[in-house]
Amino acid sequence: MEDKKDMIKEQEAASMAASISEDTAPKADEAAEDEDEDSLILKFKKPYKFEGKEYTEIDLSGLEDLSAADMIAVNKYMDRTATGIQVMPEVSLEYACVLASKATKMPIEFFTDLPPKQAIKVKNRVMGFLFGAE
Repeated sequence: MEDKKDMIKEQEAASMAASISEDTAPKADEAAEDEDEDSLILKFKKPYKFEGKEYTEIDLSGLEDLSAADMIAVNKYMDRTATGIQVMPEVSLEYACVLASKATKMPIEFFTDLPPKQAIKVKNRVMGFLFGAE
């Protein structure tokens, strides 16, 4: 009788542990989405045409190779082109476009001509790279 009770308790514990892990484990779609947001390859939902070529993604992995000197150069560029004082230029769309341009070696116009949703995705990815936890 004791063996049956112990066996039932073990089964209940195993069932409860499985239930908890199912509830707390991230779903495959959520994990893929999180991984996608951390990726430096930004995929577009809609192809983007620039200078006669169609782009479905942008590889921002060049951000990893930039230096503080590159960031200073972007700040100087923004000082020359921006109107007014920028308190935190690194959170602006323009800063993200110029930094992405440096990282990809694409012309700034590639990024400034992006449709709004795609431009914000670039900005968010650049900011995530700059301010993300390691």
